[in-house]
Amino acid sequence: MGNSNITPSYGSNNPFLDIPTEAPPAYESTTKSSNLEIPRRAASPAPSITSVTCDEDRYAFLTTFDTVFVIDDSGSMTGRSWREVREALSAIAPICTSHDPDGIDVYFLNHRSSNAGSGTQAPGGYYQIRDANQVQRLFKSVRPCGSTPTGARLHSILKPYVSHISRRAGDIDSTKPVNIIVITDGCPIDDPESIIVHHAKKLDQIEAPPHQIGIQFFQVGNEHGATKALRELDDDLKDQGVRDMVDTATWNSTTLENSQTLSAEGILKVVLGAVVRRLDQRST
Repeated sequence: MGNSNITPSYGSNNPFLDIPTEAPPAYESTTKSSNLEIPRRAASPAPSITSVTCDEDRYAFLTTFDTVFVIDDSGSMTGRSWREVREALSAIAPICTSHDPDGIDVYFLNHRSSNAGSGTQAPGGYYQIRDANQVQRLFKSVRPCGSTPTGARLHSILKPYVSHISRRAGDIDSTKPVNIIVITDGCPIDDPESIIVHHAKKLDQIEAPPHQIGIQFFQVGNEHGATKALRELDDDLKDQGVRDMVDTATWNSTTLENSQTLSAEGILKVVLGAVVRRLDQRST
């Protein structure tokens, strides 16, 4: 398991924020994603250390992985946390699209779209988000409220993907590996550890590559309980005897304005580190 705990420093890449204090944006309706035709995602060559690391392009790894975001939309995300997650995703979407025309998929813990999904995609998400305008409209249409059902939402996302590759265990390389990036500010009300262990065992049974699914948890805000919960998740999974597929990031850094920020660069840097580590595991 991986854990990032970095002391604040000028100019470092940091995904963590202050406690939210302001009201969310007003609700605005948007075009239903279910009205959009969703083309099937294409397979890509199996990733390698060489293909995911490149001096000329630090985001080369995005070409061979699908990128999925799971956003905490509980009531405590209202205000600054919500805005900064929105801005980080607005920056990430075009970066991902420049390497993979599929863009990114976005799910919320509580809110569900009317989209049924297809293939490896879970229902209730927003698929193939490619630019900042789409992200901005999406975040304006969702109002943070409710609790933090992290485990249940992860199960709904992992189940169709793991079922899909299980049916194709003899040709796993035909399905792109995926990075699932969870951004949350609170303790889950359920048990994400048991969900992750359940699916990790299935992946072990079919001998899926170590990099097939990676889950990266980013804490936003400075809620001590959330920090403790993520660290315990990371530590407890080490004792379960299953594959290493989870990384947690709970660090702070300071901007010029002396405020904590969630950055696209900080997120992608952690995800790349996790990808490289799992590819190293495959080669040893």
